[in-house]
Amino acid sequence: MIIEKTTSPIKVGVLGFGGLGQAAAKVLAPKAEMKLVVVADHQGYVYDSAGLNIDAAISIYRDRHSVGYLAQNGTLSSNSIQDVIKNAAVDGYFLALPNLPNTFMADVAKQFIQSGWQGVLVDALKRTSAVEQLLELQSDLQQAGITYLTGCGATPGLLTAAAAVAAQSYAEIHSVKITFGVGIANWEAYRATIREDIAHMPGYNVETARAMTDQEVAMLLDKTDGIISLENMEHADDIMLELAGICSRDRVTVGGVVDTRNPKKPLSTNVKITGRTFEGKISTHTFTLGDETSMAANVCGPAFGYLKAGMALNCRGITGLFTAAEIMPQFVK
Repeated sequence: MIIEKTTSPIKVGVLGFGGLGQAAAKVLAPKAEMKLVVVADHQGYVYDSAGLNIDAAISIYRDRHSVGYLAQNGTLSSNSIQDVIKNAAVDGYFLALPNLPNTFMADVAKQFIQSGWQGVLVDALKRTSAVEQLLELQSDLQQAGITYLTGCGATPGLLTAAAAVAAQSYAEIHSVKITFGVGIANWEAYRATIREDIAHMPGYNVETARAMTDQEVAMLLDKTDGIISLENMEHADDIMLELAGICSRDRVTVGGVVDTRNPKKPLSTNVKITGRTFEGKISTHTFTLGDETSMAANVCGPAFGYLKAGMALNCRGITGLFTAAEIMPQFVK
């Protein structure tokens, strides 16, 4: 894919300003090709077409739990997403939103479709069922002039794309096994992400995890010494690789360990792709992420790389729904 040179940076919005949204803002700060102009949380938003003061936005959010309290350009709103779509001039959005309930991301996509907005949307969805809901909106997104890239974080996302590339060595794919390790010093910095992980634990689901109070989450983590161990997760890597024609979803497994009390990863994040070559040899490719890269780096970096790729598609009139296994991300300078 050839990227046309543009004279002005891509105007970007980030919806959701918890741990992931704040990290996304920091990732964008030194970029010349993209400019963060709006962020929104559940109580308000801040918009400045000239570019946001990211440090001020993060500071006010941590102090008062909403960027809407910013004296300059902040707006309190109980319908912040709808208001942002209406009032902000944005080329593309990273939806750094918790998918709780499981229909939330599809509902947000419908808001964009109904608003008449045109541009690029990128998410870091995890669950297969959530991506399936977006697939039902494929024609609506296309007709609305929206290029939507889903599953563009680390897993699904970076590791799924690596599996799609590594699969080319083989005539047949036998298995794709993704194992992740996440280390964070304080779970409260990533409350929504941790709740989504808890929803994958035995005896829990999306609704029970969503209904848990912070105190109940803390009590659960006390029982597990801060460790969340996950196996055979409902992860959209499976449907994404199936849609890309790599292998059937039943050959894809995802699991991992999250340490909510230590920034050091409990294990190295990797994907193993096992298959048969045209010569009849069975082999395994392994792609391992550096332990020094954080969850935020491995989610936000790819998300904006896919947003840049989505802009190239959208400028050519290519709209609809795509996954991280179908499109190559472009590096944002």
